[in-house]
Amino acid sequence: MNEADEHTTVVIVGGGVAGLALGNFLQRKEISCVILEKHSRAHVEQRQRAGSLEASGVRMFRQWGLDEVFAGSPEHSMGSDIPMIVEGETRYWKQGDDDDQTEDESIFCPQQVLVANLTAIFLREGGDLRYEAADVSVEDVTGRPVVRYRDTSGALRSISCEFVAGADGFHGVSRKSIPPDVLTCHSHEFGYAWLSVLAEVPADPLAIMAVHSRGFAAQITRGPGRSRVYLQCPLTDTADQWPDERVWTELAHRFGRRVERGPVSTRQVVPLRGVVFSPMSHGGLHLLGDAAHLISPMSAEGMSLALHDAETFARAVVHHAETGDPRLLDEYSDTCLRHVWNRQQSAVRMTDTLHDAGDSSYRGEFRRQIARVDLETLLQPTTR
Repeated sequence: MNEADEHTTVVIVGGGVAGLALGNFLQRKEISCVILEKHSRAHVEQRQRAGSLEASGVRMFRQWGLDEVFAGSPEHSMGSDIPMIVEGETRYWKQGDDDDQTEDESIFCPQQVLVANLTAIFLREGGDLRYEAADVSVEDVTGRPVVRYRDTSGALRSISCEFVAGADGFHGVSRKSIPPDVLTCHSHEFGYAWLSVLAEVPADPLAIMAVHSRGFAAQITRGPGRSRVYLQCPLTDTADQWPDERVWTELAHRFGRRVERGPVSTRQVVPLRGVVFSPMSHGGLHLLGDAAHLISPMSAEGMSLALHDAETFARAVVHHAETGDPRLLDEYSDTCLRHVWNRQQSAVRMTDTLHDAGDSSYRGEFRRQIARVDLETLLQPTTR
């Protein structure tokens, strides 16, 4: 196939939340796009990922007329009623001002539900989504971008475009298409990890966290009958060191109460870190979501950051298409990075506070006491 045989305005590499949201935004403005996803549809829609969606993300979808993306989500909001257990005592987060409605607008939206709904809407409205696209490469991004891939028959295909949206995750090919001397990586290692366990047991309530001298712990819903358990652990730990019995015993210790047990589907040790790549644009290639940045999972903002990137890029493309003005596209990287660094700052503070306030073995008793003071500013006063 010749390069001229296919052309579109935007090629989106990656069919996760960022890529699908961008595709739907562009489709609503009648801007042509193609989404290339290396995995099968079943794999993408069943992939278990974090599920909290900030109020800004909820408002974003509603503003684009995409309210139906929340169908199938738990009928609960993310409010100040999420328990925080501090050394066995149940506490609650401080509420915002009376006129602050952001908490009430936040929801638990499992990422697989959001992905499935975004996919259904995109395809229903005629979107071009190509699964199992292998050997994807992004070329000539400083000229006329071309994206090549092999389709399910093994045939080599190529699409020329005006812009490439790299939404293919931290290990994807998009960021690797930017010359190393152009891209700078900024990173922060927290020095500890989470054991992340997917279990066949419901979370009740939908989210609960604990600060304990043995380490941080949390259990968060991942849909009906499933939850993700997080346990702070040393970087040197391996998943094999955490059999089921140890997981549930340790969670009960840190929660200070009995916990419902169930089969464990997967487990892995995840080092906590923050990463930001700069710039997020090079020529016609623009990075979105995990391709451009990772944020501490303590913040639960990875999905919201990806959606912010998707909308910022969508509005820049729409503005260019309607006016011919490239200003918003030129400013895309700076606009997103300002937002990313702001959220990274909050994530580092929250991560340090909730981990230092419990386990003093890493940073000492002095930092533990400082973190406890910080934690008290975030929690409602005790009734004692």
